[in-house]
Formats: sequence, structure tokens, C-alpha cells
Amino acid sequence: MTLTQEILRTEAARRIRGFRPDLAACADLSTTAGLLAAQAEITGADTLTVVVMRRFELVPWLRETCQFATTVDAARAEPWRRAFTRTVFLAGNPINLRHRFSFDHIAQDGSVAWAGPAPAATLTALRRLLRVFDCSAEPPAQPRTTTVVPGDVDRRRPPIRRALYLATAGVSIAECLVHLNHLLVEAVLDGLVAPGDALTLHQRPRLSGVPVRFAALRVGAERGQPDRLRAYAGLTEEDTDA
Repeated sequence: MTLTQEILRTEAARRIRGFRPDLAACADLSTTAGLLAAQAEITGADTLTVVVMRRFELVPWLRETCQFATTVDAARAEPWRRAFTRTVFLAGNPINLRHRFSFDHIAQDGSVAWAGPAPAATLTALRRLLRVFDCSAEPPAQPRTTTVVPGDVDRRRPPIRRALYLATAGVSIAECLVHLNHLLVEAVLDGLVAPGDALTLHQRPRLSGVPVRFAALRVGAERGQPDRLRAYAGLTEEDTDA
């Protein structure tokens, strides 16, 4: 699939129209500048999620992120979606913090925990205590790996397979977390990903030219070229050769 600038603009505009039709009504979503300006409007959104990370292991983190997203009910999801699923990543040990702070989901091995989505003010103490998880290294090369989304499978919806593509060239681990988080939690909230589904991770320097059709894309500005967009992560349509 050739990810042209037009396709990337269309995907970015779709996300804005779906989450914030009020912004879409007053922004020029036909241009990259207009799209990025609309996205910038939500940087101070009142609803967010905080993720506390003791260590980073990509595939377990993918699985736990999807499981967390399945626990977010509609009442909490709606304002979080309007905030473009804003998420802050902090460095810390969830096990040492669980008696002081209320987490909504903790990985079984205690490597990562989620608080929220909730009003930003309720998460201020946690954010002040810990530093931002800021790993500037590029994600290590990893063989193609399949993981299954945990949780109770809905018998009315048979599990499906999708490939999950991650662009790694010039992208730090911290940036990968942001891009994958938005893509995955929104896919779960949209029903594209559900418990029992199999996700196969593929790492590529860039996603342009990957011979697949994408059901969802994470699109952002190209580093150093703010007038251009780039696909940072993508979920393929179902029944692909994952």
C-alpha cells in the first residue's frame, strides 16, 4: 500500500472528525498545517491516562495495553476520546506505588500500571512524584512475534488476526510508546481489536510501500519536516497473512 500524503491526511482528518467534530468544523483539514493545528488544540485536555513503567518489553506491553483498554467503560472512554486518548508515560515501580495510588490496571509481573482515564487534577500527585519515561534509544530489532489479546472472548465475535506494523527509523522507544498506545487503545475502543484476537508485530524502518491494506493508522508529523506527515504504526485489515 502506497501511503501518500493524501492518504495520511485523510486518515488524520478522519480521526479528528470522529473525536472532535467541533474542531473539524472550524479547521482546514485538507492541509497538513490545518490538521496539526487541530491536533494541538487538545494538548491541555482535562482527561488523561497515566502509565507507570518499571521496564519496557515491547510485546508484553502491547498485550497489557490492549487488556487495559478493554476495561475502559463508555462513560470514561467518551471524554478520553475527545482528548485524543491523551496518555502520559512515567518511570516508576507500580508495586511500590500501589498502596499510595489507585491504579486501574497492573500487569501481572508488576512491570507497568495504568491510572485513568480520569480528570487531570486527580492524577497530579502521581505526575509530580515521578519523572517522565524518556528513553531516546531506538527500539531494539525484534523477530516477528504474535501475541493474543487477553480477556473474555465474545462468542458473537470470533477472534481475528491482524498484523501490527511499527515504523522504527529515527523513532525513539518513548515515541514508539506514544504512537502504539494511541493506535491500540483506539482500536480496542472502536472494536477493531478485542480479547482473543492475535496481533503479529512487524518492525519496518518505514511503513510506506508495505504490501498490506491498513484498517487503522497512527499518523503524525515527520520529524524535521513539519509540512509532511508520516505513518508511525498501523493495524492491517483482518485475515491478512500475519
